[in-house]
Amino acid sequence: MSGHSKWATTKHRKGAQDKARAKVFAKLIRQVEVAAREGGGDVNANASLRTAFQKARSASVPMDTIEKAIKRGTGELDGVRYESVMYEGYAPGGVAVLVEALTDNRNRTGADMRNAFSKNGGSMAEPGAVSWQFERRGIMLFPKSYEEDSLLEAALEAGADDLADNGEAWKITCGPSELHEVKEAIEAAGFTATTAEPALEPTQLVPVTDEAEAKKVLRLLDAIDDLDDAQSVNANCDIPDSVLESYEG
Repeated sequence: MSGHSKWATTKHRKGAQDKARAKVFAKLIRQVEVAAREGGGDVNANASLRTAFQKARSASVPMDTIEKAIKRGTGELDGVRYESVMYEGYAPGGVAVLVEALTDNRNRTGADMRNAFSKNGGSMAEPGAVSWQFERRGIMLFPKSYEEDSLLEAALEAGADDLADNGEAWKITCGPSELHEVKEAIEAAGFTATTAEPALEPTQLVPVTDEAEAKKVLRLLDAIDDLDDAQSVNANCDIPDSVLESYEG
C-alpha cells in the first residue's frame, strides 16, 4: 500500500471534520465551477461535472452553493475565471510530486508553490520532469466492512481492474473514462462507495523508511495541500504505516 495514498485518504477525512472544512468546500466548489465551464451545466451529460458534483455532495457542500457554482461556470452568474495548471517537483529523498491546481493568477500560484517547496526541503522541476511517473486512474474507496471476495467479484464483473487494501478502505481501480459506469455497476450489486473520482496514481513507488525523512516529505505534502489553489497533491512515496500514524498523532 502506498503511504501517500493513505495520507491522501486521511487528509480527505480530516478536512471534512476540522477547521479546514471551509477550505475544502472552496476547493470543491471551484472544481464544480470549472467543470461546468468546460463541459456545460448538465450533470448527466458532463462526466467531469458529475464527478465534481458527487465529491461536493459527499463532503456535505450545500446544494444551493453547488448550483450557484454551476451557474457561474456556465455564465449565468458572474464569477472568476480559473485555469488548470500542473506543477512538478521533488520532495526530500527524491520523491516525485505532481500538483494539480486551479488558479485565476498564475504568477501568484507559481510563487506560492515555489515557496511551499523551498521552505519544506523540496524543489520545483520543469514540466515533464516527473509527470511521466504518474497515470490517471479511476479510484473508488469502499468500507472495510464489506467482505473482500464478494466486493472483488462485483468489481471484476463491473469491469474494474483491481481491488487493493488501502488501510481503512478497499480501493478499486479502473480506467478514468469508465469510472461512472463501473461505480454504478458495483453499487447495483449492493456495495456503496465512500469516494469515487479520477486521480493520478504513481506507476512506481519510492520507499521512504527513515522516519525523519518521511516526516519531511509529509510536511511538504501538507504545505502544498494547504494552498488555496492546490486541488490534488500526488507523490510516489511509500511510507510505513507506523510513520504515518506517528505523524498524524
